[in-house]
Amino acid sequence: MPVIELKLRVNAPAKSVYDVARDVEAFPDFMEDLQSITVLERSEDENRTITEWVGLIREFKMTIKWRQEDVWDPEKLRDDFKLVKGDMDSMSGFWEFVPDGDGSMFVSMLEYEYNVPLVGPMIKNLIRKKMEGNLDAQMRAIAAKAEGR
Repeated sequence: MPVIELKLRVNAPAKSVYDVARDVEAFPDFMEDLQSITVLERSEDENRTITEWVGLIREFKMTIKWRQEDVWDPEKLRDDFKLVKGDMDSMSGFWEFVPDGDGSMFVSMLEYEYNVPLVGPMIKNLIRKKMEGNLDAQMRAIAAKAEGR
């Protein structure tokens, strides 16, 4: 399975970046390729959610839908997520927000499998680049919001 690992330095405290990331319902307001996110379930302590996502893949003129479970850890400033169901075969990973001097490091790992029948290696590489680009765009959008840009 492909694995994408990214790090982004953010000029904001780790807790501030974590708080922006945790407010997933606001993502469509500042993430261009995200059509909607709906919270379907939320634990009493609000640290576990099931959300439904609808993303846009403009190059292919299609939407991609999935449900994921997130487990937020306010002590570790971390979110572990995994696919519950959707258009992908599998997806899991984490976001972690690490204090770094006067700012923070946003660390992300995504492992996914997206098999499209009759698709060759060239298209799989394009899908990987799109997944990596979308993850990078999400991270940069969260960072910009946390930095007040």
